[in-house]
Amino acid sequence: MTSRTQTTFAPPVMEARRWLGGVTFPDNQPLINVSQAAPVEPPPAPLRAAMAEALELPETHLYGPVLGLPALRAELAAQWSAHYHGSVTADQVAITSGCNQAFAATIAALCTEGDEVILPTPWYFNHKMWLDMSGVSAVALPTGSDLIPEASAARAHITPKTRAIALVTPNNPGGVEYPAETLRAFFALARETGLKLIVDETYRDFDSRPNPPHDLLSDAEWDDTLIQLYSFSKAYRLTGHRVGAVLAHPALLAEIEKFLDTVAICPSQLGQRAALWGLQNLGDWLAGERHEILDRRAAIQDHMPLIEAKGWRLMGCGAYFAYLEHPFAESSATLAPKLVQEAGILALPGTMFTPASDPSGARQFRVAFANVDRTGIEALFSRLASLDWPLATPVPAA
Repeated sequence: MTSRTQTTFAPPVMEARRWLGGVTFPDNQPLINVSQAAPVEPPPAPLRAAMAEALELPETHLYGPVLGLPALRAELAAQWSAHYHGSVTADQVAITSGCNQAFAATIAALCTEGDEVILPTPWYFNHKMWLDMSGVSAVALPTGSDLIPEASAARAHITPKTRAIALVTPNNPGGVEYPAETLRAFFALARETGLKLIVDETYRDFDSRPNPPHDLLSDAEWDDTLIQLYSFSKAYRLTGHRVGAVLAHPALLAEIEKFLDTVAICPSQLGQRAALWGLQNLGDWLAGERHEILDRRAAIQDHMPLIEAKGWRLMGCGAYFAYLEHPFAESSATLAPKLVQEAGILALPGTMFTPASDPSGARQFRVAFANVDRTGIEALFSRLASLDWPLATPVPAA
């Protein structure tokens, strides 16, 4: 017998951490960890002070509403309405224990065993893992060299078993920011075919564009098709408090409520109060965080010529991620542990983001740079440029 968990692979970040076992790093070459996209600093001091005050409230330590604190749902609805020039009401918002749970709850509400969900590749591995454990087939949608999926290509993958298309923008792992017209095309396709369009915008706060990245919420009936996911973890450094959100039709949220009540009963009361305080008070601080991330993105681009000369290629860069194509003969799955041992770099191979049948992952790496400053990025690229591993045989021109 195969259990639900045995249908999928081991957690990639945890697997990568095991490569550190028994490896020592000299003082002149400390570990550069670009494996995980999560802030390592605590929330800012004013937010921590607000959280300390919230700890004195009796209700912080009790069960709360399954779909989240009414004040947080209303605040998120108001801010999303303003930002996207649309209309979102509190009853279209649910708060979850992180964005991964938001995705899991959404799939549970939409799908049954044997159904299908279309995922562009390279995909976010936790989405694939949850589909595996749910008995739902992840249908790979290749994205090509620019990592931008095409709705016209997705159409060919739709079958009577398809229930949804799931997009992540800015993308994890690719870093690319999907153009507004791409999202509009997928929205139109989903509406035409009766599917749901799931858009995970965990990294929306670090989008480089000054204007809203899409206009989907301006559609008067957006919730008949669109399901938007969000995470407070990256914006306010609340990773350990697990607070996410789902924006969807109230009827779908009623189904999601069944899942949430069964799994966690309610999201963390302290985390929700922190998220609410952050939404109401940390706009300027978050703008500074965004500026720093954009500067690190620029540092990646500034240093690319150093490794482009060695055969590397930058496929995508944005939010917390750079996605690189390497020039070496061996698979990234083999090279990733060697990077730890020989260069002091912990990065995830592209094979963790692609189906086993897709050879492209063997040529790719994800670099999560949110916790690496400009000096660290310079060191990272210097180490990559110094690698002298055997190169892949060039493919002859057609």
